[in-house]
Amino acid sequence: MTGDLPPRTGKPIQLESVTRRWGETTAVDGLSIHIPEGSFTALLGPSGCGKSTTLRMIAGLENVSEGRVLIGGEDVTGRPSSKRDLSMVFQSYALFPHLSVAENIIFGLKVRRVGRADRDARLARVAGLLGLSTLLERKPGQLSGGQQQRVALGRAIIGEKPICLMDEPLSNLDAKLRHEMRVEIRALQQQLGFTMVYVTHDQVEAITMADQVVLLNEGRLEQAAAPRELYEKPASPFAARFVGTPPMNLFPARAFGRLANAAEHQLGIRPEAMHLQDGGPVTASVRALEYLGADILADCVVGGTAFQVRLPTTKPVVPGQSIDLGFESGALHVFDGQTGRRRDDLVSEYGAQLRS
Repeated sequence: MTGDLPPRTGKPIQLESVTRRWGETTAVDGLSIHIPEGSFTALLGPSGCGKSTTLRMIAGLENVSEGRVLIGGEDVTGRPSSKRDLSMVFQSYALFPHLSVAENIIFGLKVRRVGRADRDARLARVAGLLGLSTLLERKPGQLSGGQQQRVALGRAIIGEKPICLMDEPLSNLDAKLRHEMRVEIRALQQQLGFTMVYVTHDQVEAITMADQVVLLNEGRLEQAAAPRELYEKPASPFAARFVGTPPMNLFPARAFGRLANAAEHQLGIRPEAMHLQDGGPVTASVRALEYLGADILADCVVGGTAFQVRLPTTKPVVPGQSIDLGFESGALHVFDGQTGRRRDDLVSEYGAQLRS
């Protein structure tokens, strides 16, 4: 991307016990999160978890049943979207097919009666920044998916708002374009300094782009953390399984016969954290193999529990084979069987028992 826009400071966003109900259905349930100014926060979760509803409540497009939405420290819960000083990019891009690229980008400025000279100057900067300078006279139907996405971005950033909200903006693009646009959107946000809230069901988008990931599950907050913390210290079995490809292996602690007082807990170990080890603490049977080029993904079973492990192609195994596996001490996770919450206080105890 080329060109420059005046850098600006984003505003912080605070949700305080925000709830959204439709009759007997609760889409978002008592959600409290803090989004720092100038940060990139991803709202992540499966379909129906409440992430788009949360974004729409921040935007003022959805009413709040209970709780408060604060932007820049001001309570905006009852304000319309037009009074919240933010921009938004939708999944559909919502471009006007009969208008040119230039007219689509400056549409909001014309509605707000921004002067012609200011509009032209902003358009030139935004078009240069997004690589659209040679496409300004084209109609949306003459553009590729990636180019249409840039036009939608241009329309959002030309208003120079301190907050930009995005609702699954890359879901209509192919894998290569999604990767390219992830890089461009993140670079744009860092360059301009606005606060970004980005909805996605794709964990790769979330952990590669965001400063903070807010993981939602059935309308409730599962975990809010930096991507590395979410991966390395998931707060619950849901978080452990949702982030990571393949997902973390979860075992009932009783699957390992040597563990004492283990019935109520789950143990987690990521597939890439396990390795072949003669006499290792886990003896498993190989059921099937997936060749991935650089390594092999082995489907295994121990104590009646199925799990996966990444193995190097230099040490081949075959279905039906019994293998011994080990793992580093820091790779073990323990979750309480009743509350589902992370139990770091039990990691050393269970790790020592497994190795005894």
